[in-house]
Amino acid sequence: RKTTTAAMAPPAKKAPVKGKVATKKKATSKFIIDCTTAETDSILDVSVFEKYLKERIKVDGKAGNLGDKVTVSKDKSKIVVQAESAFSKRYLKYLAKKYLKKNQMRDFLRVVSTNKATYELKYYNIQENDDDAGED
Repeated sequence: RKTTTAAMAPPAKKAPVKGKVATKKKATSKFIIDCTTAETDSILDVSVFEKYLKERIKVDGKAGNLGDKVTVSKDKSKIVVQAESAFSKRYLKYLAKKYLKKNQMRDFLRVVSTNKATYELKYYNIQENDDDAGED
């Protein structure tokens, strides 16, 4: 049996290049709000929702102060929010729920997380009990 020590050695680290300052990568976060189901039934206008988010997202304590730190864009029936600074996904859910409430859509639409970076607007599952109604 041959044992090689080269295979078990940790990978070599690169030495920093002289003259270049190591810059920290900015923590960017990208969140998506999927409005496909609500838009296909034409009860929600994605462009109006996007405008609402642009006006309401607070940066440094001021609403509508997006600047270069936060970008809100529309991709078909999805809204993409990209932030260079610290940004909470939960804050997006709060704003989405607030928008739904303002437009009286909160009673039949809900904001559900489908994965780590995505929220989706879904209908509540309402099931009628026809069996109980016919027994009277």
